[in-house]
Amino acid sequence: MRRLLIPLLAVVAMTAHADESKPMAPKTALVIHGGAGFVPKDALSPADVRGYHADLNRALDAGNKILANGGSALDAVSAAVVVLEESPRFNAGKGAVFNAKGGHELDASIMEGHTRRAGAVAGVTTVRSPITLARAVMEHSPHVMLAGAGAEAFADSRPEIERVPNSWFDTPPRRRALEKAQREEAEQAKKGGDDSQALRPLEDDAPKYFGTVGAVALDRHGHIAAATSTGGMTNKKWGRVGDSPVIGAGTWADARCGVSGTGWGEYYIRYAVAHDICARVAYRGDTLAAAANEVVNQLVPAAGGDGGAIALDVDGNIAMPFNSGSMFRGWIKPDGSRGTAIHEEP
Repeated sequence: MRRLLIPLLAVVAMTAHADESKPMAPKTALVIHGGAGFVPKDALSPADVRGYHADLNRALDAGNKILANGGSALDAVSAAVVVLEESPRFNAGKGAVFNAKGGHELDASIMEGHTRRAGAVAGVTTVRSPITLARAVMEHSPHVMLAGAGAEAFADSRPEIERVPNSWFDTPPRRRALEKAQREEAEQAKKGGDDSQALRPLEDDAPKYFGTVGAVALDRHGHIAAATSTGGMTNKKWGRVGDSPVIGAGTWADARCGVSGTGWGEYYIRYAVAHDICARVAYRGDTLAAAANEVVNQLVPAAGGDGGAIALDVDGNIAMPFNSGSMFRGWIKPDGSRGTAIHEEP
């Protein structure tokens, strides 16, 4: 009996050792957003809802195809954001809001976590895909952020960057939103208000400062990337730039964590929202969900702002907090499960 026990123990030990040494299947994950804000359910027709979900799914498909084929997180977020920029439903690219002069000024940024490479552009007016230009800044210039005429001049040096007339970004809903905002601004001026009050949301209206698109991805090499693109704030003046092109505010990625934000940009800049979420994971040991929830749903509202964010960590955990009533979003988890949503789910 004793002679049989020793071989049995050896077999068990060898089996356990084999199981421990077996490599784990590589994880990939993707999370995207099409902006946070207050969009009442009854404000969207069934056709609108179908259209939003279809566009979100197209963006997920574009990014996930790259991840499934072993591509990089950087390529995945680029592909997903380009799809959202091309949709007139979101405040980025084709659907960008109008500024006070009746034109469009677009911002974008992208970051690769394990290398900390980053690129951003602000106030571009003729670049069809601002996220593509932001990536070109990262990969083909010594700089992180280029703005305005300088960013356009850099675009001239890159043959892969497609240019369009500023009017290409026009859409009728955004034109109506500008006209409404300017009427309200004029009414506020008659009452003696200032421009800061004109930018605040009205009780019976959707906030003017929401929109934006973004993506965060984890590839099979364990690398994270994040990207964000926006048309900014309706009726914005003086070359206003929000958080979307600001590394650490609207976009952040490091070796453990990535974030893309969407909300009232001034507060996201002041509180370095994207970086703060990942810093809480790195330095305090918070879970991704706890860190994202505390920053988005406690810190930002306490300061007077609102919005949302998408976040992803190196283990494939996803967080999508928002405090604005709705956030267009989609996700594919490491187990392959996926979904899209607009309002808080039951």
